[in-house]
Amino acid sequence: MTKTSKAIIAIVATLLLLIVVAIIIIATFDWNRLKPTINEKVSVELNRPFAIRGDLGVVWERQKEEPGWRSWVPWPHIHANDIMLGNPPDIPEVTMVHLPRVEATLAPLSLLTKTVYLPWVKLQQPDARLIRRSDTLNNWTFTLASEGNKDANAQPSGWSFRLDNILFDRGRIVIDDSVTRSDITILVDPLGKPLPFSEVTGNSDAKVKAGDYVFGLTAKGRYNGQPLSGSGKIGGMLALRGDDTPFPVQADFRSGNTRVAFVGTVTDPLKMGGVDLQLKFGGDSLGDLYDLTGVLLPDTPPFETDGHLVAKLDNEKSSQYDYRDFNGHIGASDIHGTLRYTTGKPRPKLEGDVESRQLRLADLGPLIGVDSGKGTVANKDKSSPQPADKVLPYDRFETDKWNVMDADVRFKGRRIEHGSTLPISDLSTHVMLKNADLRLQPLKFGLAGGTISSTVHLEGDKKPMQGRAEIQARRLKLKELMPNVELMQKTLGEMNGDADIRGVGNSVAALLGTSNGNVKLLMNDGLVSRNLMEILGLNVGNYVVGQIFGDDEVRVNCAAANLDLVQGVARPQIFAFDTENALINITGTARFASEQLDLTIDPESKGVRIVTLRSPLYVRGSFKNPQAGVKAGPLIARGAVAAALATLVTPAAALLALISPSEGEQNQCQAILSQMKR
Repeated sequence: MTKTSKAIIAIVATLLLLIVVAIIIIATFDWNRLKPTINEKVSVELNRPFAIRGDLGVVWERQKEEPGWRSWVPWPHIHANDIMLGNPPDIPEVTMVHLPRVEATLAPLSLLTKTVYLPWVKLQQPDARLIRRSDTLNNWTFTLASEGNKDANAQPSGWSFRLDNILFDRGRIVIDDSVTRSDITILVDPLGKPLPFSEVTGNSDAKVKAGDYVFGLTAKGRYNGQPLSGSGKIGGMLALRGDDTPFPVQADFRSGNTRVAFVGTVTDPLKMGGVDLQLKFGGDSLGDLYDLTGVLLPDTPPFETDGHLVAKLDNEKSSQYDYRDFNGHIGASDIHGTLRYTTGKPRPKLEGDVESRQLRLADLGPLIGVDSGKGTVANKDKSSPQPADKVLPYDRFETDKWNVMDADVRFKGRRIEHGSTLPISDLSTHVMLKNADLRLQPLKFGLAGGTISSTVHLEGDKKPMQGRAEIQARRLKLKELMPNVELMQKTLGEMNGDADIRGVGNSVAALLGTSNGNVKLLMNDGLVSRNLMEILGLNVGNYVVGQIFGDDEVRVNCAAANLDLVQGVARPQIFAFDTENALINITGTARFASEQLDLTIDPESKGVRIVTLRSPLYVRGSFKNPQAGVKAGPLIARGAVAAALATLVTPAAALLALISPSEGEQNQCQAILSQMKR
């Protein structure tokens, strides 16, 4: 054997010996010796505590499923017990994630191509706590030490990372969020086998591409201070990083009597790029959603809606939520439309169009503090400030919430239901809310064959609130105002009116109790009788009509009122009725703050004695329980009422503007008021 051959054999033998020694050392090495170094390096890099507190080991195993000679190459199977990842320094709670055991397998041959390839990682009962203390402080945002030391001109690494699957038996996630006042515990369990997206959603559209549902979850706790519970399904952990395939979600949550259910997908879930969901929600009142969502909506009767939610999320600028083509009901009223909610500065904004094809008028009651009656569970549960002896609504407008968002919403009510007693149709309004300043401009609806057109302005940014309402009523048909009263079907009369009222206060009662302004009303060609007053439930009116006219049915040529409001007290410049038998003048006051009446009614017969009463009447007492009677004192001198009305030229002339000519027909009020003006 030559010296060269001997040298080669010696080198090969040495190399083999070194390999065997290396294998023996690796196979028998106590990997726990590396824990202090690993713990220190990871803690420094992540800028938070990290520790492997249990056993760290490596077992080498052949992968028999690998082809050919590769099946003889042993793969390291790594395990680590009792792993703890802590929180950043600004969060005092110690632990963010605890893992009783982690197992993973590394493909060694992939290292030759600069790829770190883990076919799978198995987590045993992972327990994570996600904490947020402010908009800028949370424990899921990592600041890596290596990123701060990077050279701007450094070339990107040629190494890559690949992970095929994440497995775990059961996990727990606790959300502790001071921003949304949330404390929720979520338990996550594997479903056993993946469920196709189409099987859960019922959507077999081939255009909808999403991953399978892999995990089921249950949640319980509090969100925005309200109790929360629910269940759902989500996709696999690896689907979270997918940019191309949307991440599937499905959930059904309840908070009190409020329910939110959705199914759909999340785009780029790690960055929350957007959502595409079929969303249903319902509850006792839309107002209850404020605590859950931060969206300011009015108090309503019980509601339920179903629509398509598409959202584009951007935490740095503004996010946009489109609730498209939703259908549902509020109370007994149907509701349809599309709304957009945009976050941002200075305030979020809600805008869109809403329509009700059959609107129950009582369902609008809570908007002004009036119980809607049927099914208004939310209002019945809340203690009402309404005094038992008062008529005007005392429920307060919650103006302190009005500045949390702006709004620009148009609403239409096609057909209005209010029994058969109030024929309203075609309600429409444009709601504008900006910096707590609320406008309904305009607010229009059809009534009794005529129209009501108004604007309402409530300055919620003022303390107390200031309000103004400007109202025009035109061509209201008397027989349509009282369709169930047979007596009124004999008349062709109409009612017209104007009102301009300003007030200060945070309820309807307070606004009227401090109100200033003017109200004008004009009615022509009407009828009045004791029977009519009885049908309308007006006991005082029944008494007054009976005292003046007896049981007869009397035609009213014209009724005119021009009332001034000063500091919540209404005083008539003119308040008179011209009937076929008598001229009636009403004077006195109506005080809205105390809801007290003090009226005097002076009747005077026309010509031959038809009206027997020559003493004035009084109406006194509260709005709720007024009392009427004959006023003690001297008799009314003949001609005194007419003489008194004749002096009211200016307020009478102001009422002429309310008269709407009816295709050449002579209006009784026009003739009477023109005569007074002359």
